[in-house]
Amino acid sequence: MTEHHLGVPSDFLPDAAVEFQTIYPVPENARHGRPRDLVALWFGANMTMLTVATGGVMRGAFHLTPLTALLAALVGNLVGGIFMALHAAQGPHLGIPQMVQSRAQFGMFGAAPMTALIVLMYLGFSASNLVLGAQGISVMTGSLGGTRGMLIVAVLSLVPAILGYRAIHAATRVASLLCGAAVLVCLVVALTNIPHNIGWWLSDGHDSVPGFLGALSLAALWQIAYAPYVSDYSRYLPKSRSGERQAFHATYWGCVIGSFVAMLVGVITGADVNGILTRELGSFAAPIIGILSLGIIIANAMNLYCGALSSITVFQTLAPSRHFGRHWRIGLTAGLLLAATVGAIAMSGQFDTAYTGFLELLMAIMVPWSAINLVDYYILRHGSYDLISFFLADGGKFGRFNNRAMISYVFGVLVQIPFLSNELYVGPVAKALGGADLSWIFGLTLTGIVYILMMRGKEKAGE
Repeated sequence: MTEHHLGVPSDFLPDAAVEFQTIYPVPENARHGRPRDLVALWFGANMTMLTVATGGVMRGAFHLTPLTALLAALVGNLVGGIFMALHAAQGPHLGIPQMVQSRAQFGMFGAAPMTALIVLMYLGFSASNLVLGAQGISVMTGSLGGTRGMLIVAVLSLVPAILGYRAIHAATRVASLLCGAAVLVCLVVALTNIPHNIGWWLSDGHDSVPGFLGALSLAALWQIAYAPYVSDYSRYLPKSRSGERQAFHATYWGCVIGSFVAMLVGVITGADVNGILTRELGSFAAPIIGILSLGIIIANAMNLYCGALSSITVFQTLAPSRHFGRHWRIGLTAGLLLAATVGAIAMSGQFDTAYTGFLELLMAIMVPWSAINLVDYYILRHGSYDLISFFLADGGKFGRFNNRAMISYVFGVLVQIPFLSNELYVGPVAKALGGADLSWIFGLTLTGIVYILMMRGKEKAGE
């Protein structure tokens, strides 16, 4: 296996300002990634007002007492983070983006529709980030909100997204310090402005099992949402067992600690996070809340970067003999940002429940993909893949389609329906549980079991 066979350009320059690498295996001489960079990346990516507000939802939407909401946030992040970080550990071993690796499960062409859906998810997240980032600018300046704010956020997001891996890491290091300090200030202020007795932690809400499960699922899905692109950032770590372990732990603890600490602020303040923090922070409210809102620019750059890689994966499926280098990544990054900006401007006045529900449905589509990918990598193949086959027109050893994976995936989508709960649809089981969305639990476990049975049946049939 050579770099030439895999389409890696001979002029690859690992020290270039603009990243040359796209979806092809990262050469050993370019494995310059460091575990501490991954910790900063995922910690900084979660230091945003959106993460803080998610903690507030646990109190407001599920009416939990602060202590129960805190436990739900902790357990949800710890559990969901395991599945997310297992994807990250694949990066150092294979050296390719996550959605390229999906060809091993679904086949060369079978993976394309799923990858296209992931691109759609990136577009949705990017559009929502533009709206939220513009709100942050409005808080800081008092005027530059709306379309002008979105355009400012778009330009600021575009720079690290185009420069690539190293620039994004540099930006998240700054965000982890600046936004982390802002979250810490909010946490200290929130703690000093609540009753200092255990009674408040146990009484300000109405606990229920469905409410606890709903809040736990919200935190778990927050982590699982990163699954399609965590290995995009770990693929620069050294190819070794220690590199895989480092990728897992650095991604896991960076993301889990970052998200939990930010959510804790929302858990303490409750549903009216912005209002309470604005009142308690006083004259410091505008810069602190503004910094947290602007931290979402980094998350937006990450979405654009990985969205471009997933888009290239789709195009390379259609033209496998063509090399898709950095110019394709830059062009697609700009194109995705343009589409997200147009969508954000067009829908900014209606950016509410229906749009949130749409993104939640995309999550339901993603969960069975995650189950199939993890089962295939860790249980069936133990990480043993033919890298050349990932880029062959006929899919090589993986073929064009894997019908058994397709059947398992469709089953995984259907089995979640009764348990879904979002603004567009509430399943009968979720309704009986008071609106708690447990679909991800059944989507992960049952899809994985069915996929194992289907693939082992294929082996016995000698296919």
